[in-house]
Amino acid sequence: MTGRLQGRIALVTGASRGIGRAVAKRFAAEGAEVICLARTQGALEELSDEITAAGGKAVLVPQDLCAFDTIDHIAAAIYQRFGKLDVLVGNAGEIGGGLGPVSHYEPKHFQKAFDVNVIANYRLIRAFEPLLRQSDAGRAMFVTSGAASAALPYWGAYAASKAALEVMVKTWAAEVGRITNLKINLIDPGIVATRMRTQAFPGEDANTLTQPEDVTDVFVALAEPGCVRHGEIIPAQ
Repeated sequence: MTGRLQGRIALVTGASRGIGRAVAKRFAAEGAEVICLARTQGALEELSDEITAAGGKAVLVPQDLCAFDTIDHIAAAIYQRFGKLDVLVGNAGEIGGGLGPVSHYEPKHFQKAFDVNVIANYRLIRAFEPLLRQSDAGRAMFVTSGAASAALPYWGAYAASKAALEVMVKTWAAEVGRITNLKINLIDPGIVATRMRTQAFPGEDANTLTQPEDVTDVFVALAEPGCVRHGEIIPAQ
Protein backbone atom coordinates (compact mmCIF):
# COMPACT_ATOMS: atom_id res chain seq x y z
CA MET A 1 0.00 0.00 0.00
CA THR A 2 1.07 3.60 -0.59
CA GLY A 3 -0.05 5.36 2.60
CA ARG A 4 -2.79 7.31 0.85
CA LEU A 5 -4.64 7.78 4.15
CA GLN A 6 -1.62 8.24 6.39
CA GLY A 7 -2.59 9.90 9.65
CA ARG A 8 -6.31 10.07 8.89
CA ILE A 9 -8.95 9.13 11.47
CA ALA A 10 -11.72 7.04 9.91
CA LEU A 11 -14.94 5.55 11.29
CA VAL A 12 -16.41 2.50 9.52
CA THR A 13 -19.82 1.10 10.50
CA GLY A 14 -20.72 -2.51 9.90
CA ALA A 15 -17.00 -3.24 10.21
CA SER A 16 -17.18 -6.79 11.54
CA ARG A 17 -17.78 -8.51 8.20
CA GLY A 18 -18.22 -8.13 4.46
CA ILE A 19 -17.53 -4.80 2.80
CA GLY A 20 -17.11 -2.95 6.08
CA ARG A 21 -14.44 -5.35 7.27
CA ALA A 22 -12.60 -5.14 3.96
CA VAL A 23 -12.73 -1.33 3.97
CA ALA A 24 -11.49 -1.14 7.57
CA LYS A 25 -8.51 -3.37 6.75
CA ARG A 26 -7.73 -1.43 3.57
CA PHE A 27 -7.94 1.93 5.32
CA ALA A 28 -5.59 0.68 8.05
CA ALA A 29 -3.19 -0.64 5.41
CA GLU A 30 -3.23 2.81 3.79
CA GLY A 31 -2.18 4.42 7.09
CA ALA A 32 -5.48 5.45 8.69
CA GLU A 33 -6.37 4.84 12.32
CA VAL A 34 -9.69 3.06 11.94
CA ILE A 35 -12.57 3.21 14.40
CA CYS A 36 -14.40 -0.06 13.75
CA LEU A 37 -18.07 -0.06 14.77
CA ALA A 38 -20.27 -3.16 14.71
CA ARG A 39 -22.53 -5.21 16.98
CA THR A 40 -20.36 -8.34 17.21
CA GLN A 41 -17.48 -7.90 19.63
CA GLY A 42 -15.78 -11.22 18.83
CA ALA A 43 -15.61 -10.43 15.13
CA LEU A 44 -14.32 -6.94 15.89
CA GLU A 45 -11.56 -8.40 18.05
CA GLU A 46 -10.52 -10.73 15.24
CA LEU A 47 -10.45 -7.75 12.87
CA SER A 48 -8.35 -5.76 15.33
CA ASP A 49 -5.87 -8.63 15.62
CA GLU A 50 -5.49 -8.76 11.84
CA ILE A 51 -5.05 -4.98 11.52
CA THR A 52 -2.53 -4.86 14.37
CA ALA A 53 -0.57 -7.82 13.03
CA ALA A 54 -0.23 -5.98 9.73
CA GLY A 55 1.10 -2.89 11.49
CA GLY A 56 -2.13 -0.88 11.48
CA LYS A 57 -4.19 0.85 14.16
CA ALA A 58 -7.76 0.03 15.13
CA VAL A 59 -10.18 1.27 17.77
CA LEU A 60 -13.11 -1.04 18.49
CA VAL A 61 -16.65 0.16 19.19
CA PRO A 62 -18.99 -2.83 19.80
CA GLN A 63 -22.34 -1.09 19.48
CA ASP A 64 -25.76 -1.49 17.89
CA LEU A 65 -26.44 1.54 15.69
CA CYS A 66 -30.15 1.22 16.46
CA ALA A 67 -29.40 2.32 20.02
CA PHE A 68 -29.53 5.76 18.44
CA ASP A 69 -28.58 7.93 21.40
CA THR A 70 -25.29 6.05 21.79
CA ILE A 71 -24.17 7.52 18.46
CA ASP A 72 -24.00 10.92 20.14
CA HIS A 73 -21.92 9.43 22.96
CA ILE A 74 -19.54 7.81 20.46
CA ALA A 75 -19.09 11.15 18.68
CA ALA A 76 -18.33 12.85 21.99
CA ALA A 77 -15.74 10.17 22.86
CA ILE A 78 -14.07 10.52 19.46
CA TYR A 79 -13.93 14.29 19.87
CA GLN A 80 -12.32 13.92 23.28
CA ARG A 81 -9.71 11.49 21.95
CA PHE A 82 -8.97 12.86 18.49
CA GLY A 83 -10.61 16.28 18.27
CA LYS A 84 -11.90 15.53 14.78
CA LEU A 85 -12.98 12.86 12.31
CA ASP A 86 -11.48 12.77 8.81
CA VAL A 87 -13.54 10.00 7.21
CA LEU A 88 -17.03 8.61 7.89
CA VAL A 89 -18.13 5.40 6.16
CA GLY A 90 -21.82 4.51 6.63
CA ASN A 91 -21.70 0.89 5.55
CA ALA A 92 -23.99 -1.02 7.95
CA GLY A 93 -27.07 -2.34 6.16
CA GLU A 94 -30.25 -4.30 6.81
CA ILE A 95 -32.32 -6.27 4.31
CA GLY A 96 -35.47 -6.08 6.43
CA GLY A 97 -36.13 -9.62 7.63
CA GLY A 98 -35.81 -11.15 4.17
CA LEU A 99 -37.51 -10.61 0.83
CA GLY A 100 -41.26 -10.57 0.24
CA PRO A 101 -44.23 -8.60 -1.12
CA VAL A 102 -44.62 -5.13 0.39
CA SER A 103 -48.07 -6.02 1.70
CA HIS A 104 -46.69 -9.08 3.53
CA TYR A 105 -43.86 -7.43 5.47
CA GLU A 106 -44.00 -7.66 9.21
CA PRO A 107 -44.04 -4.05 10.47
CA LYS A 108 -41.03 -4.71 12.71
CA HIS A 109 -38.98 -5.93 9.73
CA PHE A 110 -39.93 -2.97 7.55
CA GLN A 111 -39.09 -0.64 10.43
CA LYS A 112 -35.75 -2.38 10.99
CA ALA A 113 -34.67 -1.71 7.41
CA PHE A 114 -35.38 1.99 7.83
CA ASP A 115 -33.81 2.12 11.29
CA VAL A 116 -30.48 0.74 10.05
CA ASN A 117 -30.37 2.10 6.51
CA VAL A 118 -31.84 5.56 7.10
CA ILE A 119 -32.31 6.64 10.72
CA ALA A 120 -28.93 5.38 11.95
CA ASN A 121 -27.19 7.17 9.08
CA TYR A 122 -29.14 10.36 9.82
CA ARG A 123 -27.93 10.12 13.42
CA LEU A 124 -24.37 9.61 12.17
CA ILE A 125 -24.66 12.73 10.00
CA ARG A 126 -26.12 14.72 12.88
CA ALA A 127 -23.48 13.60 15.37
CA PHE A 128 -20.40 13.64 13.16
CA GLU A 129 -20.78 16.65 10.88
CA PRO A 130 -19.16 18.91 13.53
CA LEU A 131 -16.19 16.52 13.82
CA LEU A 132 -15.83 16.25 10.04
CA ARG A 133 -15.75 20.04 9.89
CA GLN A 134 -12.79 19.97 12.28
CA SER A 135 -10.83 17.99 9.68
CA ASP A 136 -8.79 19.75 7.02
CA ALA A 137 -10.54 17.53 4.47
CA GLY A 138 -13.65 15.85 5.90
CA ARG A 139 -14.93 12.97 3.80
CA ALA A 140 -18.17 10.96 4.16
CA MET A 141 -19.50 8.08 2.09
CA PHE A 142 -22.53 5.84 2.42
CA VAL A 143 -23.20 2.46 0.84
CA THR A 144 -26.29 2.30 -1.36
CA SER A 145 -27.60 -0.24 -3.88
CA GLY A 146 -28.92 -0.44 -7.41
CA ALA A 147 -32.12 -1.73 -5.80
CA ALA A 148 -32.88 1.85 -4.76
CA SER A 149 -33.96 2.74 -8.29
CA ALA A 150 -34.80 -0.67 -9.81
CA ALA A 151 -38.19 -1.30 -8.13
CA LEU A 152 -37.50 -5.03 -8.03
CA PRO A 153 -40.34 -7.25 -6.75
CA TYR A 154 -39.90 -8.41 -3.14
CA TRP A 155 -37.13 -5.93 -2.33
CA GLY A 156 -39.53 -3.24 -1.08
CA ALA A 157 -38.20 -2.50 2.42
CA TYR A 158 -34.55 -2.55 1.44
CA ALA A 159 -35.07 -0.65 -1.81
CA ALA A 160 -37.26 2.03 -0.25
CA SER A 161 -34.81 2.58 2.60
CA LYS A 162 -31.84 2.84 0.24
CA ALA A 163 -33.77 5.31 -1.94
CA ALA A 164 -34.44 7.39 1.16
CA LEU A 165 -30.75 7.18 2.09
CA GLU A 166 -29.72 8.43 -1.33
CA VAL A 167 -31.98 11.48 -1.18
CA MET A 168 -30.94 12.26 2.39
CA VAL A 169 -27.20 12.07 1.62
CA LYS A 170 -27.50 14.06 -1.59
CA THR A 171 -29.48 16.71 0.27
CA TRP A 172 -26.81 16.92 2.97
CA ALA A 173 -24.15 17.23 0.28
CA ALA A 174 -26.07 20.08 -1.36
CA GLU A 175 -26.43 21.86 1.99
CA VAL A 176 -22.76 21.86 2.92
CA GLY A 177 -21.06 21.78 -0.46
CA ARG A 178 -20.47 25.52 -0.79
CA ILE A 179 -19.83 26.38 2.83
CA THR A 180 -17.46 23.63 4.01
CA ASN A 181 -14.55 21.53 2.73
CA LEU A 182 -16.57 18.32 3.12
CA LYS A 183 -16.89 15.90 0.23
CA ILE A 184 -19.90 13.59 0.59
CA ASN A 185 -20.82 10.73 -1.74
CA LEU A 186 -22.66 7.43 -2.08
CA ILE A 187 -21.10 4.18 -3.26
CA ASP A 188 -22.94 1.41 -5.10
CA PRO A 189 -20.74 -1.66 -4.61
CA GLY A 190 -22.69 -3.81 -7.09
CA ILE A 191 -23.06 -7.55 -6.56
CA VAL A 192 -20.58 -8.61 -3.86
CA ALA A 193 -20.18 -11.82 -1.87
CA THR A 194 -21.59 -10.71 1.50
CA ARG A 195 -23.84 -12.27 4.11
CA MET A 196 -26.69 -10.07 2.95
CA ARG A 197 -26.26 -11.40 -0.58
CA THR A 198 -26.36 -14.96 0.79
CA GLN A 199 -29.57 -14.15 2.67
CA ALA A 200 -31.20 -12.97 -0.54
CA PHE A 201 -29.78 -15.70 -2.81
CA PRO A 202 -28.95 -18.70 -0.59
CA GLY A 203 -28.23 -21.07 -3.49
CA GLU A 204 -25.69 -18.81 -5.18
CA ASP A 205 -22.02 -19.76 -5.28
CA ALA A 206 -20.30 -16.88 -3.47
CA ASN A 207 -16.96 -17.84 -5.02
CA THR A 208 -18.24 -16.70 -8.42
CA LEU A 209 -18.98 -13.18 -7.14
CA THR A 210 -16.83 -10.11 -6.61
CA GLN A 211 -15.23 -10.30 -3.18
CA PRO A 212 -15.44 -7.45 -0.63
CA GLU A 213 -11.71 -6.75 -0.90
CA ASP A 214 -12.13 -6.06 -4.61
CA VAL A 215 -14.39 -3.01 -4.12
CA THR A 216 -12.26 -1.07 -1.64
CA ASP A 217 -10.42 1.11 -4.17
CA VAL A 218 -13.32 3.55 -4.53
CA PHE A 219 -13.61 3.93 -0.75
CA VAL A 220 -9.94 4.90 -0.54
CA ALA A 221 -10.25 7.33 -3.44
CA LEU A 222 -13.23 9.08 -1.84
CA ALA A 223 -11.50 9.18 1.56
CA GLU A 224 -8.35 10.89 0.31
CA PRO A 225 -7.84 14.57 1.16
CA GLY A 226 -7.43 15.28 -2.53
CA CYS A 227 -10.85 13.91 -3.51
CA VAL A 228 -12.96 16.44 -5.41
CA ARG A 229 -16.07 14.34 -6.11
CA HIS A 230 -19.15 15.44 -4.24
CA GLY A 231 -22.84 14.58 -4.13
CA GLU A 232 -22.50 11.61 -6.48
CA ILE A 233 -23.49 7.95 -6.58
CA ILE A 234 -20.33 6.16 -7.63
CA PRO A 235 -20.15 2.51 -8.75
CA ALA A 236 -17.43 0.39 -7.16
CA GLN A 237 -17.13 -1.95 -10.14
